[in-house]
Amino acid sequence: MDFAPASDHPLDPFPQYAKMREAAPVFHDEQSGSWHVFRYDDVQRVLSEHASFSSRMGGDDPSETGQLFASSLITADPPRHRQLRSLVTQAFTPKAVDALAPRIAQLAVELLEGIAPRGTADLIRELAYPLPVIVISELMGVPSDDRDRFKQWSDVIVSQTRAGTTNEEHHVTNREMTEYFLDLIEQRRTRPGNDLISNLLSAEIDGQKLSVAELLGFCSLLLVAGNETTTNLIGNAVLCFTEVPGTIDRLLKEPSLLPQAIEEVLRYRSPVQSMYRVNVADTSLAATQIPAGAPVVAWIGSANRDERQFQQPARFDIDRGQIRHLAFGHGIHFCLGAPLARLETRIALEAILSRLPGLTLPPESRLERMDSTIVYGLKALPVTWQAS
Repeated sequence: MDFAPASDHPLDPFPQYAKMREAAPVFHDEQSGSWHVFRYDDVQRVLSEHASFSSRMGGDDPSETGQLFASSLITADPPRHRQLRSLVTQAFTPKAVDALAPRIAQLAVELLEGIAPRGTADLIRELAYPLPVIVISELMGVPSDDRDRFKQWSDVIVSQTRAGTTNEEHHVTNREMTEYFLDLIEQRRTRPGNDLISNLLSAEIDGQKLSVAELLGFCSLLLVAGNETTTNLIGNAVLCFTEVPGTIDRLLKEPSLLPQAIEEVLRYRSPVQSMYRVNVADTSLAATQIPAGAPVVAWIGSANRDERQFQQPARFDIDRGQIRHLAFGHGIHFCLGAPLARLETRIALEAILSRLPGLTLPPESRLERMDSTIVYGLKALPVTWQAS
């Protein structure tokens, strides 16, 4: 049996996931040596049992390809993970995130005012991409002129070699990001401001400052996670809403349903489709033995469509109610920025639905998924509406 996610039908990998859940819920790819996990209970276990499934990556030199995240939150295990996470938790508390709402709303209105009279636009380029990039840039204290580079870098980071991005592109991106953030860190050392990078530079753990690798890890993670997830969540939501007749009218009449609808989008088209772990010791998973040191890929996109967990999982249903999806992970690595992603998405969708009446996806549209099996998002989302 083979497993090739997003190869033949990139916009619809879910039938392939269903096939794997039934025939090979824990699948060993002999070519890569990786073990792939597809069912909800098993994915949840891989994501949450950090003592058995480590987040550590090999190597600590951030200048090496792929190692910008070697000392970041997503690649740390306890106790270091707990220490690192505590440094940025305050920036993402519900109170801190809610304080950003007026600025997010202002940005959403400004971005939509520029396109509302046209009646047609690529909603990824005009709103879903710039909104979260501006927000995370302002939080980090990144100059506005550098924002466009963020999108290019983060797209390469989440892409895969087999999906069209070469090792050389990854290497160049890692080098450019490393040089950029090292320069930005040095600027904040001499001229600190009211931003996350300045705060991290002054922070200490047990009397010790963060290492350069840890600072780079924070910067890289905030860059990619701070815009990639939210961009794709906004785009995926609009796609879901326009696919199911009556959804937009329903949300306009009952705006209180919007947060619930966003949770269903997170389940139905999870912005993050997979997460990587390393098996610490010989472990049995779904009656399958996985050897120590083996790479494990937990397929969140499959878990969130598992028939054992959700009724009619292939149906997009904003009335589904309480949804125990795994879109933001589970356990100690639950996404720190989840409250911000939810807030940005809600505000963006409120603005879209109210300011772009008659929003629809033209039937002739040819949608393309981003070149990645890690995330699920569209390269472009062409939509039309009744021009103001």
